[in-house]
Amino acid sequence: MTGSTLTQLAPTVVSLEFSVNESELAAAEDRVFQRLSKNVRLPGFRKGKVPRKIFEQNYGTGAITSEAVDELVPEVYAKAVREHALEPVEHPKFEVLEESGGRPKRLKATVEVRPAIALGAYKGVPLARPLTAVTEADVDASLEALARERATLVPVERTARLGDVVTVDYEGSIDGKPFEGGRADGQTVELTEGRFVPGFASGIAGMQPGETKAVEVRFPDEYPVADLAGKPATFTVSLREVKEPEPPPIDDAFAKSVSDNQTLEALRGDVRRRLEAIATGRARRSMGNAIMAQLLASHDFPLPESLVDSELSHIVEDVTSASAASATDKTEADLRSEHRAEAESRVKAALLIQAIAKAENISATPADVAAELAALSRRYGQPAAQIRKALGNNVLSLMDGIVRNKTLDFLIDNAVVAVNEETSGATS
Repeated sequence: MTGSTLTQLAPTVVSLEFSVNESELAAAEDRVFQRLSKNVRLPGFRKGKVPRKIFEQNYGTGAITSEAVDELVPEVYAKAVREHALEPVEHPKFEVLEESGGRPKRLKATVEVRPAIALGAYKGVPLARPLTAVTEADVDASLEALARERATLVPVERTARLGDVVTVDYEGSIDGKPFEGGRADGQTVELTEGRFVPGFASGIAGMQPGETKAVEVRFPDEYPVADLAGKPATFTVSLREVKEPEPPPIDDAFAKSVSDNQTLEALRGDVRRRLEAIATGRARRSMGNAIMAQLLASHDFPLPESLVDSELSHIVEDVTSASAASATDKTEADLRSEHRAEAESRVKAALLIQAIAKAENISATPADVAAELAALSRRYGQPAAQIRKALGNNVLSLMDGIVRNKTLDFLIDNAVVAVNEETSGATS
């Protein structure tokens, strides 16, 4: 192969022109013929022993040349990519510029590449450390939530209150007309706002068993059923029964029943450590987001359109899955336009992280991959080897995630973090 010629077509698009060496093509054709002829049977010849001239007389030369080109061109293209130190982000589009007798002599490959990123300052980014203190009240609230999960429901003869579990019959209507999915008999409902249409739980609170009442509500604008979103509705509710959750006492016996701890004090220690780990993780995520926001604002470079389009497709797919595409009037084009800036921001952040990782020689080591596989093994209760097999080629995405997390850790560890006085004296 002779040298290739690079032409910059756009900030992230290049073309490569390169020649196909005749001797290399002939060698590739020989390899293809040997492979194709292994299973060929022709009268007068043993299997796999057909001379090439006879093979070509029966099957033509085109099949050999075509397959040889398919084998050789990626190799020639890869050499050209290395020659110019390019980082393609998509598969190239090939075009034959010159050929002779059906044999390509000169080719052109057009491909999108990673942009050149001139890194500005990324160490010493100023940050405020988020609050991570865990108070006794936080530990108490977590234990009380744990106790509520194990509460016994006790029937009570009184008006319903928020926090109770009630049995109701109800039928909803809009403008006096019932709507699909708005009716239920003997439905068990926990009276907690946020679980239902706003106003539904609080409307039942205060009712007596045996009472029937009209409860006025309004469906949220973002409600996933388009015919109901943003509309006022009336639910005719009949209250059958009221039960009050009765949580167990939070004591040593409770600690033994919900954990391996023998005392409440030991359980409190476990809960505190878990809450502190959660708070620390949340704080580091917040700091990472704050760093990336500053770096995105201070760096400007072109984005490969194919990466933006791919990320945009992932976002739109997630949005439509979460909100049920059939329940929205927005077209795919509307959603792509709406979320394009988000896709561009994600791609820019990923390219920036990769550039910093490269500059700092941050990589996913075999030990990093093994640790991540071990963590996945514990999470899913499967052997690490089975997790690795299930991942297949997705292990590359796993490695990308490791590099991203290590790079964010590097940026946080090298940031200038303001000490928050509210956390400096926190109990640990």
